Amino acid sequence: MLSFRARLFLAFALLWLLFLGGAWYLAGRSVDQALKRRLEATLAQDALRAAEAYRKGQAGALLTTGGVYLHLYAQDGTPLALTRPDHRLPPERLRRAGPTPEVLWEEGFAAALVATPLGLLVLTAETSPIEAALEALREALLRAFLLLFPLGLALVYLTARLAARPLEAVAREITRRSPDRLDPVPHRLPKDEFGRMVEAVNALLQALKEAKERERAFLAEASHELRTPLTVLLGHLDRLARNPMDLEALRTARATAERMRRLVEDLLALARGEVERNLNLHIVDLGEVAREAALEYGVAAEAESAEVLGDPDRLLQLLRNLVANAVRAAGKEGVRVRVRREADHALLEVEDSGPGIPEDLLPRLFQRFARGPGGGTGLGLAIAHAIAKAHGGEIAVESHPGRTVFRVRLPLLEEEA
Repeated sequence: MLSFRARLFLAFALLWLLFLGGAWYLAGRSVDQALKRRLEATLAQDALRAAEAYRKGQAGALLTTGGVYLHLYAQDGTPLALTRPDHRLPPERLRRAGPTPEVLWEEGFAAALVATPLGLLVLTAETSPIEAALEALREALLRAFLLLFPLGLALVYLTARLAARPLEAVAREITRRSPDRLDPVPHRLPKDEFGRMVEAVNALLQALKEAKERERAFLAEASHELRTPLTVLLGHLDRLARNPMDLEALRTARATAERMRRLVEDLLALARGEVERNLNLHIVDLGEVAREAALEYGVAAEAESAEVLGDPDRLLQLLRNLVANAVRAAGKEGVRVRVRREADHALLEVEDSGPGIPEDLLPRLFQRFARGPGGGTGLGLAIAHAIAKAHGGEIAVESHPGRTVFRVRLPLLEEEA
């Protein structure tokens, strides 16, 4: 398969060949037409002058002058005087003669016809000088072509090589990239199609690099989150091995194992994208879900009826995650859950009176393992964000010391549905 440089060279070479061929054709045609127009004008002018002399009775001798030959024919086409017998015109051609000169082109000569009182006057001139001039022009153009074509090919080759050099350098840099080397490709290309293509490749490499870093961070955080409860669980199992009747150690071990189970389920749900895919849709009263979650955690709730189309288990999980975070930040007494209808959306708010969320954490609050001062695994808000998005809604937060509000907007169920 031809390289880009070779294709570029062939394209430029073809254009150069077409340019030279077109110039050759146009130059020859232009010179040919110019010479013929000049000869026609000369013959017509001489014929008009000779006809005027004949009308005045100043015929003179029928002599050749400057390569122009005079002939006289009778009205019926019979030749009366032929200076050049080989320039004789047939009678049918002579019928076109009139008071105004008309130029005819025959094989080897051109003729100007004009009617006079003495008969039909014909002035002829050989076309061999035109052919000789065109032949000389063709030879000159051929020599110019033989000189310019290889020179143009050399220039085309250099142009193609210079044009392809940055692209070849970029291609070499791209081939050096691998999963272990995702740094941007350096280039000095202008902001044209090729420059934008390299920028797109650099954006892709940056996205892959960030995804790889997120994967590495995810594995590190997951390992850290699992290591702590595992250590606690192993400690309590050691206590149970020494004292099988230690119910407190058994309860703690069970609670730790349950926490690990929920953590693993959250990790799998996020990793597989099951939050977005596996929705068991029902008509759900968001107010009832809010009251249920508030009752579980013992917090205050003000929830009016607001029906949405959603998965009740996932929506309850969303509420639990938000309320659990709020309780860790402000305690049960400082948390309030509210649900109300707002235009065509259901608005869910979870408010707490805790210390607030640091400003540097707010932009990445809904990312995995983004933990605030209240602790937790850093997965609850990421899962809540995924659930809200899967239901066609959105989640936002407003926070300052003494008041933090999480707001979730979900589309209300249409009356027709």
